[in-house]
Amino acid sequence: MNIIRYIIQKEFRQIFRNKAMLPIIFVMPLIQLIILSNAATFEVKNIKFGYIDNDKTSFSRELIEKFNASTYFNVLTDYPTAKMASSAMLNGNVDVVLEIPPYFERNLLKDKKTDLSLTINAIDGAAAGVENVYASQIVQQFNKKAQIDFRLQGVAIDQQQLIETIPLFWYNETLNYKTFMVPGILVLLVTMITLFLSGMNVVREKEIGTLEQINVTPIKKYHFIIGKLFPFLVLGLVLLTVGLIIAKLLFNIPIIGSITLMYGYTIIYILVILGIGLFISNYTETQQQAMFIAWFFMVIFILMSGLFTPIESMPKWAQILTEFNPIKYFVQVMRMVMLKGAGFTDIIPQLLKTLLYAIVMNGLAVWSYKKVS
Repeated sequence: MNIIRYIIQKEFRQIFRNKAMLPIIFVMPLIQLIILSNAATFEVKNIKFGYIDNDKTSFSRELIEKFNASTYFNVLTDYPTAKMASSAMLNGNVDVVLEIPPYFERNLLKDKKTDLSLTINAIDGAAAGVENVYASQIVQQFNKKAQIDFRLQGVAIDQQQLIETIPLFWYNETLNYKTFMVPGILVLLVTMITLFLSGMNVVREKEIGTLEQINVTPIKKYHFIIGKLFPFLVLGLVLLTVGLIIAKLLFNIPIIGSITLMYGYTIIYILVILGIGLFISNYTETQQQAMFIAWFFMVIFILMSGLFTPIESMPKWAQILTEFNPIKYFVQVMRMVMLKGAGFTDIIPQLLKTLLYAIVMNGLAVWSYKKVS
């Protein structure tokens, strides 16, 4: 343990002795968090749609068919109860739930008016606003058809709207897109800093000639790996802490879930990124090479993480590839815990995949590091 402690002390001194590295670690992430959180926008496709049909008449089925025929919505299932629909939305299985009230058709014929309840997952405020517009347009088209049908049946109606849609936005009532963006940008910053620093770490030792000196010492391979990675794990957690403070104080982002759960998952996630960085570092000879390769993977990971473009909008082959993207799971967990208040059981799928990723990548990193004593 003393050997590992001395290596860790050396690494921290080396980090803080490099004046050019300090702004990269502390200043750039804060600037990016503030700027990018105000600059990102989105598009919406393939909206996961569920419904609760309490009327079960041909009239209500016709309305559901309108959504099914739409190119915007992917009608998934009929939920028997509102409780089951709420649970599905909490788990991220559905984006929009339409609830058709009992006596939907009868109320239209008798009272000439009725309401529909539209519950929307509004973590992504911009997407929720678009989804509400799409749903309202479909209801308005159905409303016009209903007016024509009633006139043909001899039912006296006026030109007022028969059906009114009442939207209910969950997790982000004000539709503030920063509520959706800030957790994702925070994931991005933690990932970039830890990946780039760990990716250039061993390469820097090669360039300045100290790696050969370390290789001929009695230090074990796992001593070297742990000593190299631990400082960046700490820095990643520090960045997360600073980012959460800024998110709360500057952007007023809610943090509903467990902070401990968030940090526990982040530790496992950072181990994944550090393993990738070390693996890259073992196969490159200069810091420029390491930076280029790390950036190459970062661009792919970011664009296919669901941070900027919804994964549901991607082609099927791309959706399959996202299963191998660790950033995707971190983005999902951060939004689930911070905004939905998800617990440990809710993030088990992401946790297990990330843990497996960490074991594989760090195993490859240790195996690929060639130490000669």
